[in-house]
Amino acid sequence: MKEKKYDINDADTQDMAGVNGADADYEQLPTDSEDELGTDEKREENQPTLKEAIEEHAREDERTDSSKVTLRTILGGDILNAKFLREQLWLILLIVVFVIVYVAFRYNSQKSLLEINRLNKELVEARYRTLSLSSVLTERCRESRVQALLKETNDSTLHAADQPPYIVNIPE
Repeated sequence: MKEKKYDINDADTQDMAGVNGADADYEQLPTDSEDELGTDEKREENQPTLKEAIEEHAREDERTDSSKVTLRTILGGDILNAKFLREQLWLILLIVVFVIVYVAFRYNSQKSLLEINRLNKELVEARYRTLSLSSVLTERCRESRVQALLKETNDSTLHAADQPPYIVNIPE
């Protein structure tokens, strides 16, 4: 297979491109050995024009090889040069923003759940404390306990009633 060569620095090519524009054909001057072998005609058939060569070179990095997506192209970063990814850049950025928001909300909800668990533990401890203090108060307020305390202190003028209480009715 013959290798294609494009000599952009050729003076004739630059003059044609400057005068005739990009439509001028690019023809390489034949060497003496090619004239003798008769390969000049074959080269003219295979040789693209200057315009075609420039268009091919310009399209080269814009080619999409979507059928050739391999692990090597993904890990090597070649997939980032694909036209598809450049066209879908805003969609990709939107997806990234949604993922960040999702992670932030999940972090916030986990933080809230930890706070709820901590407050529930405090509530249970407060209920146990209230229950124990209520039992202590009930034990101290019993009539027998109050009478025993009154007997221990002789300076108190309080004493237990000998007669049961009675109801006084007042007419209206």
